[in-house]
Amino acid sequence: MQDFTFDAEGVTLSGWVMRPPRRTGPAPVIVLSHGLSAVKAQHIPRFAAAFAEAGFVCMAYDHRNFGTSGGTPRQEADPWRQVRDMRIAISHARTLEGVDPERLGLWGTSYSGGHVLSVAARDSRVKCVVSQAPITHGYETLTRSISPEVMTGLRAWIAQDADARARGEAPVMVNTFEPGEEGWDCLMAGHETTGYSPQLTLQSRDMIFSYAPAELIAQIAPTPLLMVIADTDVITPTDLQEQAFAQAGEPKRLHVIKGARHFDVYESHFDEASAAARDWFVQHLKP
Repeated sequence: MQDFTFDAEGVTLSGWVMRPPRRTGPAPVIVLSHGLSAVKAQHIPRFAAAFAEAGFVCMAYDHRNFGTSGGTPRQEADPWRQVRDMRIAISHARTLEGVDPERLGLWGTSYSGGHVLSVAARDSRVKCVVSQAPITHGYETLTRSISPEVMTGLRAWIAQDADARARGEAPVMVNTFEPGEEGWDCLMAGHETTGYSPQLTLQSRDMIFSYAPAELIAQIAPTPLLMVIADTDVITPTDLQEQAFAQAGEPKRLHVIKGARHFDVYESHFDEASAAARDWFVQHLKP
């Protein structure tokens, strides 16, 4: 694994490259990125290792404002800024030594699972895409767990924070997950070494409401699309992912992991999730 940095319109993003153990000619390349508030040191190395073993060069990076990447405000996740950065990451991946730039795949999970849908719909350089447990409908996802009364208060709080930030005050921070909730143990494991912080700016939450990658999914075809989803996902609800997949054109495949929740794709069902993605990349990028 080789560390490197690249410029994303004035912000330095931090990444690494993992290469296949046995390779003589130019290899296809896969760009990987993690979900909401997560960093590249979490889970991504295991997926990259599985792909590298199959003959792929893998490039992973931290989103701006997170992990070892630059950018402010810290812990702020702007989905469309991250989408733009992903397209810049593609440009850098195509220049890597030993890479075939015409065989490039995208792999994203959760929040970035939505990003790879948005990017693949717009960027013809992407030749194959895997979206794992993606957010597809931001507003519908959040409002399932928020009552109308709480929503009214949340909107007022978001507006107050926006005004305060305009006055130069520090952003309001909120927890991504609370102790005891699904996801807490998975994300907090080894956080002293991964550099993970379980917080987001309040404005990051607000931006999720207007983010709906499902609106672009029909435009991905004819780029091959695989969606890997957990059949009991309530973080990015299974039925919303299935609705989005139904709108996609061919070639496409839906791989449903039975008995899995959102975070199980990183842990108890990692082997199934990674194998499905690996096989899709092998089929369409031909390492």
